[in-house]
Amino acid sequence: MRGRPGPGGMKGKVDKPKNMSKTLKRLLNYMSDKLYLVGIVVILAITATIFQIRTPKILGQATTEIFNGLMKAKGMMEQGEAVTKIPINFEKIAHILLLVLALYAASALFGFFQQFIMTRVTQRTVYQLRKEFNEKMNRLPISYFDTHSNGDIMSRAINDMDNIASTLQQSLTQFLTSIVMLVGILIMMFSISWKLTLVALLTVPLSLIVTLIVAPKSQVFFGKQQRSLGLLNNQIEETYGAHTVAKSFNHEDRDIEKFEEENETLYQASWKAQFISTVIMPLMDFIKNIGYIFVAVLGGIQVAHGQLPLGDVQAFMQYTNQFSQPIGQLASIVNTIQATLASAERIFEVLDELEMVDDIVEAPIVTSDSKIIFKEVAFGYTPEKRLMKQVNFEVKSGEKIAIVGPTGAGKTTMINLLERFYDIDGGNIYYEGQDIRNMTREKLRSNFSMVLQDTWLFTGTIYDNIRYGNLEASEEDIYRAAKAAHVDEFVRRLPEGYQTILNEEASNISQGQRQLITIARAFLVNPDVLILDEATSSVDTRTEILIQKAMENLLQNRTSFVVAHRLSTIRDADQILVMDQGDILETGNHDELMEQKGFYADLYNSQFSNSAPI
Repeated sequence: MRGRPGPGGMKGKVDKPKNMSKTLKRLLNYMSDKLYLVGIVVILAITATIFQIRTPKILGQATTEIFNGLMKAKGMMEQGEAVTKIPINFEKIAHILLLVLALYAASALFGFFQQFIMTRVTQRTVYQLRKEFNEKMNRLPISYFDTHSNGDIMSRAINDMDNIASTLQQSLTQFLTSIVMLVGILIMMFSISWKLTLVALLTVPLSLIVTLIVAPKSQVFFGKQQRSLGLLNNQIEETYGAHTVAKSFNHEDRDIEKFEEENETLYQASWKAQFISTVIMPLMDFIKNIGYIFVAVLGGIQVAHGQLPLGDVQAFMQYTNQFSQPIGQLASIVNTIQATLASAERIFEVLDELEMVDDIVEAPIVTSDSKIIFKEVAFGYTPEKRLMKQVNFEVKSGEKIAIVGPTGAGKTTMINLLERFYDIDGGNIYYEGQDIRNMTREKLRSNFSMVLQDTWLFTGTIYDNIRYGNLEASEEDIYRAAKAAHVDEFVRRLPEGYQTILNEEASNISQGQRQLITIARAFLVNPDVLILDEATSSVDTRTEILIQKAMENLLQNRTSFVVAHRLSTIRDADQILVMDQGDILETGNHDELMEQKGFYADLYNSQFSNSAPI
C-alpha cells in the first residue's frame, strides 16, 4: 500500500560530491573472502605478461642471426669469394622460433586460466552484491518506495549492477597486466639501450598530461549519464504502463515531449562522457607515433655505426610500440572504473538507506475485549506537518469497520499505521492488548490480509495467482475461495480455465476480473483481520452485490476494515469512522450517523443527489 510521499527521494542526492577512494575500497571489500583466488589470478597475470614481454627480444635474436649471415655473405662477395650458400644458422633460428612459439602458447594458457578464475570471482562477488541489494529492498520502509521512482530503482538494480560486473570481470585484470607490462617493457628497453629508452620516455609526460587532465572530466558526465538513464527508464515505464490512459486523454504529444526532454538530457551526458573517454586513445596514438619516429631514427644510426645489433633495434621498436599500449589501457581503464564507481555509489546509496527497525517501546499490556485499539495516535508523513493529532477508537473482535471520508482524509494512512508500513509519532496502537511496535512486522502482518484498489497479479496462471495468498492451501481450498469471490464463474468459461496464463499487465482479463482474483487470494489467507481498501471500486454493480453477499459469510467471526467511497456498500458496517484531514469527526453505525445529520449524512446524501463524487 502506498502512502503519501515524503521529502527527499532521489533528488537532493544526485548532486553530492563523490568519494571515489572510499567507494573503490568498499567495492573491493566484497572480494576479501576470495583473496586467495585473486592472488592466483595475480600470479597468472604476471607470468603471462612476462612471457609476452620476453618474446620480442628473443625474436630479435633470429633477426640478428639472419642479418649477420647476410652481412657475412656480402663481405665474402666483396672479397671475391664465391658464395654458394648464405652462412645462416637456420637450426638456431628454428630453436629461437620454437622458443617464441612456446612462450606465446604459455602466455595464452596462463591468460585463459586467469580469465576463468577471475570470471568465477567476479560473478560470486556480484552475486553477493545483488543478494544484499535484494535483501535490502525487503528491509526498506514503505517511505523509501514512496519517494523513489520504480525506474530509478530498476536502473540501480540492473544497469548499475551490470556495469560493476563488467568492470570487475575485465578491467581489474587488465589494470594489473597493464602495470606489469609497463614495468616489464621498461626493464627490457633499458636492457637494450638506455639512450633509446630515454628518448622513448620523453613522450611519457605528454601521455600523463592527457590521462590526468582529460580522463577525470568524463567521470562527471558518466555519473549524469547513469542518473539520466534511471529517470528515462522511469518515464518510459510510466508511459508504457499507462498507454491506454495516455491515449484516452490525448496525452501522447506531452508524453513524447517529456520523453524527448529526458532523452536529450541523457544524450548530452552520454555523448560528452563517451567523447571524452574515446578521445584519449587518438591522443595517445599521436604521442606514441612521435616517440616511434625518434626511436627509429636514433636506432638506425646506432645500427649503422655498429653500436647495436639489428635484432635489438627491432625488439626495441616493438617495445616502443607496446610501451604506449599499457599507458593507453590504463587511461581507458580509469574512465571505465570511474563510470563503474558512479554505479557502485548508486548501489551503496541504497544499501546505506535507513531500514525498518523493531524498537521495543514501553507500553503495558492492555486487558480489553477489543481486538484493536487506537489510543491518542499522532502521525505525520513529515515532521513539519501532522496529519493525525489525536485519534481514538476501539474495534471488537468480529466487527466490520468502515472508514469513509473525502480524498486525503487519512483513510489509507490509518491502514498504513495498522500494518506498520509507517510507525506512529505518538500514542499507541494495540492489537489483542499488545502495542504493535513490540511485535515484529512479520508476526503482525501474518494476522492481516489486504485487498487494494490497485490490483497486483504476476505473470502466471490464475490458479497460481490465487494460491499466492497461501502456498500451503489445498486445491479444494483454492477452488472454495474462488467460488466465494465469484472467480470460478468466469474462469470456467475461459478455454484454459484456472491454467489460463495472465500476461505481464494481466490485460487478457477485465479489471473487474483482476480485482475478483485478488479478493479470492485474500480469502485464501483466512486472516484474523481482513482489510479492503476500495476493493470493490473496479467491480460492476452486479458483481459487487454478489461479493457483498459472499462477504457476509466469509467475514463471520472475523474483524474487517473496509475503506470505501460508495457509501451504499457499507450500510451494514458495525461501526463507521468518518474522517476528514486526519481526524475522526464522527463514529457510529449508518442509522446513527444519518440521524445526526452531520458530515456523514452530507456525504451520503451527496451521492444520491447528482453531486460531485466523493
